[in-house]
Amino acid sequence: MPTPTTSAPTPTTDPALPPPSPSSSRKKTSSPTGSSGHGVAWEDLVTSALLGTDRRPLETGGGPASLLDAAALHTLRRRAGLLPAPAPARPEPAPADPRPPLPVSARRRLTQLLADRSAHSVAGGRRGTAPDLTELIPQWLTTANTRGFRAPATLLPALLDAARARTDLRPQALAFAGPRGLWLARFNPDWRFALRGASGAARPPGPADSDAVRKMWEEGLFAERSVLLGTVRKHDPAAALALLSTTWSTERAEDRLVFLDALRAGLSTADEGFLEQALTDRSRNVRATASELLSALPDSAFAGRMAARAASCVNLDRTGADAAIAVEAPHECDAAMRRDGVAPAPPSGRGERSWWLGQLVEATPLTAWPPRFGGRAAREIVELPVADGWAEELHAAWCRAAVRQRDPEWARALLGTPSAPPATGPGTASLAERSKLLAVLPEPQRSDWVAHFIAAHGLSEAFQLLGVCAVPWAEPLGRAAVDALDIARDGGSYPWSFSGVMGLAERCLNPAAADRLEVLTTTPDEPEGASPGANGYWTEAFQRLVSTLRLRSTMEAELVGDEKGEDETK
Repeated sequence: MPTPTTSAPTPTTDPALPPPSPSSSRKKTSSPTGSSGHGVAWEDLVTSALLGTDRRPLETGGGPASLLDAAALHTLRRRAGLLPAPAPARPEPAPADPRPPLPVSARRRLTQLLADRSAHSVAGGRRGTAPDLTELIPQWLTTANTRGFRAPATLLPALLDAARARTDLRPQALAFAGPRGLWLARFNPDWRFALRGASGAARPPGPADSDAVRKMWEEGLFAERSVLLGTVRKHDPAAALALLSTTWSTERAEDRLVFLDALRAGLSTADEGFLEQALTDRSRNVRATASELLSALPDSAFAGRMAARAASCVNLDRTGADAAIAVEAPHECDAAMRRDGVAPAPPSGRGERSWWLGQLVEATPLTAWPPRFGGRAAREIVELPVADGWAEELHAAWCRAAVRQRDPEWARALLGTPSAPPATGPGTASLAERSKLLAVLPEPQRSDWVAHFIAAHGLSEAFQLLGVCAVPWAEPLGRAAVDALDIARDGGSYPWSFSGVMGLAERCLNPAAADRLEVLTTTPDEPEGASPGANGYWTEAFQRLVSTLRLRSTMEAELVGDEKGEDETK
């Protein structure tokens, strides 16, 4: 009977032992079975195991059994000769966390939320009526942090695992984990993300301690210096600027960019001289950030230069029967424009002149336009016709300027009336641009605008707009969203087309609306022409919405409860 080709298990070392050294593995050894494995080196055993004893027979002969006998002998010999290693130093104890422990019911809830994470990832298929617990973790963490609770020590590993898997959880999860979470993260490479920007970083000194501030600024890690600059900037903007100036020329480009961005807090004309110098920086990103910050200072020399350039390109045309806006885009990007941060090369598919025009208008203070248009308000300016097809380019640049300068009046003007069709509105039809403009408005105005938009146009274009509204949604916005979902069901629409909005509603509707929405959980007769089985999906979705709202209400009550938390520090 022919001997089959051997593919024996690869001999490996004991997990607790270091790999055999070349000298030790080359030593000759006797086999307990006589000739098997005698004088065979460890590397030769590994090669024979990988290739098979038919292709690479042992020098001493023998088949698979001899190979395994020799491997066992090598391993036993190494174990017998192993000397105990010195015990490593014990780590420092975890720091204390003075925050109060979670109420018992809230702790049980967190255990459930974190345990459901892995189960949900393999469930797939139809969602059913049960709430999606994984999507409720961010809200639970936000509420727990607002209430000032500390994370249970036994749940820190699961919490760090969840934050590792979902980057959106990290800020709230790490805040909840607190100092003990950072301490624990040092012992697992998978949790290294928790140490970035906080890795044992020393607590910044008080801004008034100038000697300690300067010492940390000159000797600290990047994360420590970044936090320090932000702390000093909040306390004394001028002192932070002076601190940054002392090392600016020696900083790396990526560090200069982060430090320069810290000047947004407390930005004033006192920063103008430093930002003007940054316009000549070697890094393109640093120059762009300096340009953006200077454009937010309407009285700066930079803003004046940009306004003068834009004024030569955009003017009020009174030659016709009605006033209009005439546009003459720049014909070149000269050295002075490049010095002020205007990028000369446009993106692929974009014309040079329109590219240069957009940058000039975006960097021009919005307060410069009413005087140039006869004292008209922002809404009146935006409603003026624009000659020669430049309206889209001009309005897009004004949108970016309104977002950059956080100007609510211009944002409202460019958003237009929510009931107007987006394609025919006075400002931008882009949903992405509209979302950014909405973020400039105060929250009550933001929710009100989106509610009227949904009432007029439904939900097909509202997903991005809903994402910038505060949670929980204001009552008019929540009612408009639910009414639009009900209308979509009655119209026979595909329910999965609205799954994104339904998921937002589960997380963002006010939980107090659950009882009012109970009527939507019944299954009505399917309308004529509806997709087969669509009503069943809609009913499941509304049932899941109601059950999720009730669960959110319960979770909120658990984190407010009067029950005393368990002391899990022992």
